[in-house]
This record gives sequence, structure tokens and C-alpha cells, in this order.
Amino acid sequence: MSKLTKNQQSVADKIEAGKAYTLKEASALVKEITTTKFDASVDIDIRLGIDPRKSNQMVRGVVSLPNGTGKQVRVLCLCPPEVEAAAKDAGADYVGLDEYIDKIKGGWTDIDVIITMPSIMGKIGALGRVLGPRGLMPNPKSGTVTMDVAKAIREVKQGKIDFKVDKTGIVHTSIGKVSFTADQIFGNAKEFIATIIKLKPASAKGTYIKSIYISSTMSKGIKVDPKSVEEN
Repeated sequence: MSKLTKNQQSVADKIEAGKAYTLKEASALVKEITTTKFDASVDIDIRLGIDPRKSNQMVRGVVSLPNGTGKQVRVLCLCPPEVEAAAKDAGADYVGLDEYIDKIKGGWTDIDVIITMPSIMGKIGALGRVLGPRGLMPNPKSGTVTMDVAKAIREVKQGKIDFKVDKTGIVHTSIGKVSFTADQIFGNAKEFIATIIKLKPASAKGTYIKSIYISSTMSKGIKVDPKSVEEN
């Protein structure tokens, strides 16, 4: 068995085995246990007491993180010429239509979000095989198919994210960076958890939020007491 490095040992000593921390404690602790030289992402994993195989227990939605994501989000707006100026002014990184559809057909996916309009979806449908597996397909439920593309672009740039429970009943997403303050991480985590609670399916029985863990890239997970979410 390999020995722990000094950094690994110091981190291991900071997490008490089996302890469930308050959300505020975990938001500060995740900064302390991160030893990467780069600005690691802060992730949250919430296990839900639902059956994701049932359509009436699907948990999916969007949330605007109050402190942003800390990431540079590359946005492609697929729109007609008369909307291009507004999309560019709103901060879209790429704006156009047919030329980008052709690029995507050729395998180009160097983007994080695609925003478009209902009238354009007929052209985009053929891109499902490329965009679907990468989670890039625009969807009205996530706000990426809209008449007001400028508003949608600004929201995404400011920290709006969409999420969906996976087949094991876990919702996973990034809620910031280790360079954020503990209060910023706490604020984002609290908003995300509150959104998950609001989306509780009426058909879900028993304990809804079974567990919450916060971690950073390559760090250990910190168990969070779900009851502590109501802290100020």
C-alpha cells in the first residue's frame, strides 16, 4: 500500500470519518482539502429517493446560481440574420445558422451551450446524433429554445445551468470554483438544493433527499447534513 503524501495526509486529517457536516461547514472545508495547482471546480452530488425510470418521477430543471459558475461558457446562437446583432450584443461567442449546422455535421462541438429559436428547430433536428450524447441539444424546458435569445444568452453567461437526474437517481453538477469564497460556494449550493426540493415529484414517496456530497476536482467527498440547508 502506497504512503500518503504530506498534502494527502493533511487533507485526510481534516475530514472526520462518518461525520455529516453542515452546508456552511462543507462550503468552507472543500476549499481547505483542495490541493490542486489549478482552479478546481466545486461539484455537488444529490442522491434522490425517486425512481428515474418512471416518467412522473423525473427531476429536471434550470437554476441561476447567484454567484455564477466561474467557468467561461462558450455559447453558440443558431438564429436568422435579423437576430444576429442582438445575439452578439448579449455575449454569444458564435452566431449564425447554416454554416454552423454544417460545422456540427462535420463533428465540431467546441461549445458548451446552444441557444436557438422555435422556428429553427426543424433544421437542428438532424443534428441529434451529434448533439444528444454531448448534452448540447437545445430544449425548451432548459430555456435554450426561446424567442428571446438575447435574454437566454445573458442568463447562461451569468450562471444559469440546467440539470437532470441520472439513471441511478443522482443529480450532479458544478456549482463554482475553489477560488470562490466559502460564502459564494454556500450561496450557490443552497440555491441549487432549494431548486431540487421545489421540483420534488408528487409521486415520490419516503425520504426525497437521501444524501448530499460536496467535493472539488480530485478531492474527497464531504458528506452534508440535508437538514442544514435551511441555514442562513
